Amino acid sequence: MVLAGLLACDRAPPVRTAQADDGPQARAAATQAVTAARRTALVDAAARVAPAVVSINVVRRERQIPQTPWDLFFVPRGYERVVQGWGSGFLVSGDGTIITNQHVTEGADSIVVTTRDGRDFSARLLGEDPLTDIAVLRIQASDLPTAPIGRSGDLLIGEWVVAIGNPYGYLLGNSEPSVSAGVVSAVGRNLLPTGDQPGVYVHMIQTDAAINPGNSGGPLINALGQVVGVNSSIFSNTGGSIGIGFAIPIERALRVADELKRYGVVRRAWVGLDVAGSEALSEWKGTGGVRVTRVAAGGPAARAGIGVGDVLVSAAGAPLRTFLDWEATKLDIAPGDSVRVSLRRGGRDRSATLAVEELPTSRAEKVAVLGDMELISVTAAIQQERGLRSQRGALIYRIGDATQDATGLRPGDVILQVNRQAVATAEDTRRAFRAAAGRTPVRVYFERGGQLGVADFYVQ
Repeated sequence: MVLAGLLACDRAPPVRTAQADDGPQARAAATQAVTAARRTALVDAAARVAPAVVSINVVRRERQIPQTPWDLFFVPRGYERVVQGWGSGFLVSGDGTIITNQHVTEGADSIVVTTRDGRDFSARLLGEDPLTDIAVLRIQASDLPTAPIGRSGDLLIGEWVVAIGNPYGYLLGNSEPSVSAGVVSAVGRNLLPTGDQPGVYVHMIQTDAAINPGNSGGPLINALGQVVGVNSSIFSNTGGSIGIGFAIPIERALRVADELKRYGVVRRAWVGLDVAGSEALSEWKGTGGVRVTRVAAGGPAARAGIGVGDVLVSAAGAPLRTFLDWEATKLDIAPGDSVRVSLRRGGRDRSATLAVEELPTSRAEKVAVLGDMELISVTAAIQQERGLRSQRGALIYRIGDATQDATGLRPGDVILQVNRQAVATAEDTRRAFRAAAGRTPVRVYFERGGQLGVADFYVQ
């Protein structure tokens, strides 16, 4: 890494300023020395990456829901308004592939990308992944500048980094990206999930480089001018930067981007075990790891000899301090990988190798009902994956917005009974809906979040 001495003027040789009685050559030499001192490693790093940084303008439609009885008189049913959003991104290939944040592109009706030289391009969304907060765009262009890629795994606490983006986008009327500098405050940071947070922000890079609205999706670079992360979020009570920003490690971003380009979705890793979650806060320091609470019969963990009650101490060489460390491990592996874990059982240490598989819900056969609803049969593996109480039934894998509104059902619900007929599989449910079609409403019993629910609706 570049030493901090290259960045601090007090470490550089003293520069003599030109005096009034100096000759032209002396004044020119002094000016040249000052100019050289101004060109620090961070200046060169920003100049290296800035041509590949883009501004992203998103137009989306948001449905307005009346909040008070008074609003019912002024907000028509189904009223939508057009809103604009801004973000940043960076080019990773000369043919126009761009990495940004998913929360920048979410719900977009149209996306316009502006390059550093002011050119506008209509962008196509290749894929987005809410869990990792990564999205991939493509613009029709060639021979575009690309951002050099570095590594986040060898970042040093306290080393200089630069966040590049276009805060507030077109509000500033300038497509030139802006720069904010700081240091790596911490690595491997985990953010506890909140109710309105769809992404899993684990093993993040923490920096005090200012990340402001519109910086989301832009690159975090080191002093060599290499991208080490994707600026994602800030920790703030006001929405403004207070010196606590977070970036997604570049290795994760590139892996997710590759999956989105190849498959359109991200294949999730499944190892067939659950660990104690946030309810076990008091356990972690005492156990020195994370406790296994459930193992799927016949799954990778069961085949590796892992059982309920075992304590996972490390995975892929990284210590497991909390359940969020385990979530980070799963987030950064893919089906087909092998993961070495260390565990403790009865006071004795041992190791095991997990053969990572794709999620059972992704592999399961889908049964289409009611037009745009897809069901899969609940199995032991799916029960473990989703944390279900029900051992049988039909899990709603996908359902359209219109069908959700008409039925009250949601993705992840498990249909247990249609009218008086209990259902054990997705095919049972399809036949039950077909038999119940008519003019009278159908009553459906389902599991949602471990609780029993009831929905009444008509089946055509």
